[in-house]
Order: sequence, then C-alpha cells, then structure tokens
Amino acid sequence: MEMLKREMPETIYFDCPDCDEETEHEILKGRMGKASIEGTFRCTVCNRVSSETIKIPELIEVPVVFSDGEVSETTRTTIESNDIIQEEDEFFLDDGRRVCVTHIDTLDGKLTKKTLATNVKKLWVKQFDILSIKVSVNDDDRTYSLRVEAEPDDEFVVGTQLSFEDFDCLIHAIKTKHSLVKKGVAEARDITRIYGKIRKKRYEVLDLEEDDEELDFDFDDE
Repeated sequence: MEMLKREMPETIYFDCPDCDEETEHEILKGRMGKASIEGTFRCTVCNRVSSETIKIPELIEVPVVFSDGEVSETTRTTIESNDIIQEEDEFFLDDGRRVCVTHIDTLDGKLTKKTLATNVKKLWVKQFDILSIKVSVNDDDRTYSLRVEAEPDDEFVVGTQLSFEDFDCLIHAIKTKHSLVKKGVAEARDITRIYGKIRKKRYEVLDLEEDDEELDFDFDDE
C-alpha cells in the first residue's frame, strides 16, 4: 500500500453554512496538503467566499491481481483512504477494463469480505465486461445446459424468450445470488442461472451437454 499525492482539483464538495447543505465550491486559491486543502473557496450556489482548511481522504495505491479466464496479471489501482472495499464491488482499472472484486488480502491477515481501504494489502479481481450466464433448458424428458453472454447491466425478464442456435426457450425462472425470481426482472451481474423451457425446436438437438443439476424447485409454488 502506497500513499499518493493528489493533484489540486478545480472544485470540491463540502458543507456550506449559508446553504445549510453540502455544495460544490470553486477553489479560488489553495495549497494541497497530505490529507487536506488549505485555501479560499467560493460556493457555486450562494457565492459565499471563505478561507479554511478542508479535510480530504488520502489516495492509496494497492496491488491488484487481475484474472480473465486462464490469464492472470498483476497491476495497481488507486482508492481513497475512507473507501469501504468489499467483494463483488465493481470498478474500472486505469486502462478502462471493468473488473469485479473476488477476494481481499488484508494487512491484519483476517479473512473478510469487506474492509476499510487502509487495511487492503492486495485486491483480486476478474474481468467483468462480458458475463457468461448458465442456462438450463427443459424439454420435458431432458434438460440441456447452455450459456448466454451478457453485459453486467443487461436485464433478463421472466416470461420472455431466449434464442439459441438450435431452439428458442421461454424463461420460467431466474436464480440470483439472493433469491429465485419467478416474476419480474434480474440484472446479469446478479444471475447465477436461468431456467427455461423449449418453446420452438428448429431441428433435432445434437451434441448438447445434458445438465446434471436437478431442478430443485416447483414453478407452481406460490
């Protein structure tokens, strides 16, 4: 973990006593400290001008182990000292790659899924631009296991159709990290498996792996 020196921003947000809320302030002149800015500020809402010292979080550079399938590499990223870092957090690396936190190594050595940025020793992340979502498609006496690619923000709706090379299927339910969705919508980032039923077979399905996961729920349950 390495503390970095910040560049002076053009504006900063802090509480304005005249507006009685946090507002954006223009920095008219100032001096950057390690964890503060000492200077003259103008509120962009009420135009109040004041000279004071404003505390700001420090910037911390931490090592990152990035994984994309079988490929791994080590890089670094910058976080603020007051950030709470937890597994499944999403952020962008400096080169623009979108990633998701999978594990956190801490300075105190404790196993945890959430910690303050100052306790982060190393972050383990995975590529999070395109997700490969498991889909189980039932055809009465047989269930096929397939995958569909999606971006994290993509939404899947129960009752809508998914199209594959050999057939279409109707989504019956969506299993997320937290619940089983039988009505409504789920974002791709939260989905662990989609369940569907063949709606229209284009031709005899060949060379598809049979799904060995049993369907452990009843769609007719309320």
